[in-house]
Amino acid sequence: MALRIEFTHPLRAFDANVELTVGRAETLALVGPSGAGKTTTLRVVAGLMRPNRGRVVVDEKVWLDTQARIDRAPEDRRVGYLFQEYALFPHLDVAANVRFGAPRGTSVAALLDRFRIGPLARVRVRELSGGERQRVALARALARRPEVLLLDEPLSALDAHTKQSVRAELHALLRELALPTVLVTHDFDDASALADRIGVIVDGAVVQEGSATELVARPNDAFVASLTGASLLLGTARQGENGLTEVVLDGGGSAWSTESASGRVGIAIQPWEVTLDRSPTPDSSLNHVGGRITSIVPVGNRARVRVGELVAEITAASLERLQLVEGDEVVASFKATAARLVSLA
Repeated sequence: MALRIEFTHPLRAFDANVELTVGRAETLALVGPSGAGKTTTLRVVAGLMRPNRGRVVVDEKVWLDTQARIDRAPEDRRVGYLFQEYALFPHLDVAANVRFGAPRGTSVAALLDRFRIGPLARVRVRELSGGERQRVALARALARRPEVLLLDEPLSALDAHTKQSVRAELHALLRELALPTVLVTHDFDDASALADRIGVIVDGAVVQEGSATELVARPNDAFVASLTGASLLLGTARQGENGLTEVVLDGGGSAWSTESASGRVGIAIQPWEVTLDRSPTPDSSLNHVGGRITSIVPVGNRARVRVGELVAEITAASLERLQLVEGDEVVASFKATAARLVSLA
């Protein structure tokens, strides 16, 4: 164990009750809606907020133990904190921002070179691009020689083009640093790309933890399924034939799943599991749902096509071959093995 976090604290609409462990070289992403308690968790670790009850331990060092009346000041906790808006000082140049708060003897020049911002050392922050500001903020966070790294929405301030390259750079950096890292984001794609493990936090509680692959394959509930990008078809499950579960859909008709369930459920289907055609095709897909195309969104060499409650991700070539346009009636098909069931009880 490298970092252990436990705390309870009242927020506006609920009590946050969080228990997390982060390994020595692990990145944990906290994902969830705004106000769920993600940033509160970072602030408790950094010492910027004292919870009603809590304990923060880094290896064997106790940073916080409310019962034992231990509460080390933020400056006494070796935390590198990347704030959501980076919190850089606009009146200082890049070198001065990185130097701020660094221990004596820290080589600012080495940090600037590491992040390829050495030539910007005397440039004011307001003259930097979004990607350059993020590099400055990361350099400043690492100047404290942290034992723990905290990242609050590290990519949210970037435009879509910059985000792709910076995400790759940040992923490589986190692997190189091998520090216990807690990353907060609302974007499941960012969490999947950057984190070893993801914790989904809702109303102050972590409702599911696991790798991105595990969350996609086995979502605990409808929120987690939606968070991973799945479409949800609502209905009532009952035992079917051949070991399958039949789900009588609220919108009419039935769908089938290889998973067992009964009562009110949601069928979670990922976009890449859905195929489209003008009529049902004779393949291995057991489920066929008809509907009207309400939107088509090109994404590179693919397209996301919404049909009723379902989203299908198909190739641009398939879109052109089928000559699909908004308003067309089509059939969305998916296999019973792709229909993951989540309880709505």
